[in-house]
Amino acid sequence: MSTADFLIELGTEELPPKALRMLKNAFAEGIIERLQKAGLSFEDSERFAAPRRLALTLKNLELKQPDEEQERKGPNAKAPAQAIEGFAKSCGVTVVDLEELETDKGTWLVYRGVKPGKPTAELLPEIVQQTLDALPIPKRMRWGARRDEFVRPVKWLLMLLGDEVVPAEIYGVSSGNLSRGHRFHAPKDIAITSASAYQETLRAEGKVMASYGERHKLIEAEVKKVAAEKGVVPVIDADLLDEVTALNEWPVALVGQFEERFLEVPAEALMSSMEEHQKYFPTVDAEGNIQPYFIFIANIESKDPQVVIEGNEKVIRPRLSDAAFFWETDKKTKLADRVASLKTVKFQEQLGSVFDKVERIQKIAGHIAGQIDASVSEAERAAYLAKADLVTDMVFEFTDLQGIAGRYYALADGEPEAVAEAILEQYKPAGAGDALPESREGMAVALADRLDNLSGLFGIGQPPTGTKDPFALRRAALGVLRIVVERELDLDLADLVAFAADQHNKLPKRDAVVNDVVHYALDRFSAWYADEGIRTEVFQAVRALNLTKPYDIDLRVRAVAEFSKLDQAEALAAANKRVSNFLSKVEGDIPTEIDVARFEESVEGDLLKALDGVEAKVSAAVQSSDYRTALNELSTLRDAVDAFFDKVMVMADDDNVRNNRLALLSKLRGLFVQVADISVL
Repeated sequence: MSTADFLIELGTEELPPKALRMLKNAFAEGIIERLQKAGLSFEDSERFAAPRRLALTLKNLELKQPDEEQERKGPNAKAPAQAIEGFAKSCGVTVVDLEELETDKGTWLVYRGVKPGKPTAELLPEIVQQTLDALPIPKRMRWGARRDEFVRPVKWLLMLLGDEVVPAEIYGVSSGNLSRGHRFHAPKDIAITSASAYQETLRAEGKVMASYGERHKLIEAEVKKVAAEKGVVPVIDADLLDEVTALNEWPVALVGQFEERFLEVPAEALMSSMEEHQKYFPTVDAEGNIQPYFIFIANIESKDPQVVIEGNEKVIRPRLSDAAFFWETDKKTKLADRVASLKTVKFQEQLGSVFDKVERIQKIAGHIAGQIDASVSEAERAAYLAKADLVTDMVFEFTDLQGIAGRYYALADGEPEAVAEAILEQYKPAGAGDALPESREGMAVALADRLDNLSGLFGIGQPPTGTKDPFALRRAALGVLRIVVERELDLDLADLVAFAADQHNKLPKRDAVVNDVVHYALDRFSAWYADEGIRTEVFQAVRALNLTKPYDIDLRVRAVAEFSKLDQAEALAAANKRVSNFLSKVEGDIPTEIDVARFEESVEGDLLKALDGVEAKVSAAVQSSDYRTALNELSTLRDAVDAFFDKVMVMADDDNVRNNRLALLSKLRGLFVQVADISVL
């Protein structure tokens, strides 16, 4: 099969930088997937993306689809001539070209032939167009007089198969062998002779580094290099690095400086100014203290870089001046004096203002603090001040500083350190894998905030639905679980939700809110354990007990997960299943008294002896939440249980014997369900 290298480059106006990595992958994967569906193979691929281009190269792409053998079964050989002729015509042949197929049900006419594969060059235009139309672009735009829609106006199309241009028209642009160079260094058309020459030709003649990955590595390395030359360490946020990579075709790292007087402003505000607004990388010293240097990436190799540096220093100065002004102005009003202003900030139509929310979480935080050895007064004070920074100029300008700004203002106001830290920690964890609150007061406020949201919104009938979760209740529920489990807090979720719900003036669904929120929150455990490789039925074995203490549930799940790996686990799980089935058939109360005088088989006495031998140990282990030990003790029952079921018919004809055996099995099941319902395994 003949092959040739393939290259496509779609040139556009500047693509959205935060979406460039996604567009690069979707573009390449869409083309590759459609080629494979067409039966076309290749050896290797390489993806490219820069501010004004998406590109893909394929090595040794087949030049023609493989021929496809076809077989179509037609009418019976005795069918009317008109039907036979119609079938032959539909196959593109005459009646004499049809073959006969003998079957048990008679002779049938069959068409057998070969469908020739199409040349790859004929397939590519449609494959590319379909891929572009299917790209995950939330908002498309039109340009010029045409009605084509794409993420940005399309300016050129380069498409080569070997050294030949693949004829195509995409969004009104005809294909060719021309790319374009850097807007300033090489604003011209650049001829590309082959896929293999693409990257180096653009680099040499166009001052364009087409590889996203290469630019990403270069920028990170250069940022670290120029920072080291100043004796500082760059703060490289992963998302910012991606965005800067997407903004530059020819990246050059330079260092700017600002006045040290700005270091009096909270470091997070300075970093936010640099990162969010200017796409600069802040710097710190070895101890993590912010330094008066910033690193930026210029999309140009200037003959006089100092001019570029000075220009960026002029740009950042007003930003930092604004942050300094907000800091000084905000400090003139204490956080406590701002709380009343939250009455004018709506939280949710039916749940009132943010001030109403503050009053609720203050009570909830105090309730929780009393159970986790935290200072009730400091937790309540932190909750009272928690949302006050929302009405500061600093947070209005830098929304990502909520909580962070509150901590600084609380310290400036002379609030206790524990109160200030809890204000900061109320938003932790912000997402999966994010850090948890460290202080007990911070845990109390963080839990209170999330429980208020969950109880309130479920209470007014607004739980998450499908993809809609405007108040991030999924994240709130997972945050509650993570704090309680990972901080090993002995808290009852049902109690917490009930208390939180009671702080609301009126909840239409108050009667159902505890059950609904607890079930919703505990359902988040399923994905949690799946991510850790713990089987679903292990969690369900614990969930079957209807427990509501997340930390206790977690201890049990991990114990059952270990137990399920034992040789005895399968047999004991099966035995528990049988026991469960027997007991479910009992009408009325299940017997509890065991009369050894009614034993007819020695294995009955052996099982009772085995049960009595582990009962105290299991109960003691469960009492101390040592579920692993409890299950290890229960695993020793396997032989006695197996022997019992081998020799004994539980549902004996004699009522007294039957009830005595059911009582024995009830005792067995009772020991296991102190930990989990392992019949689910």
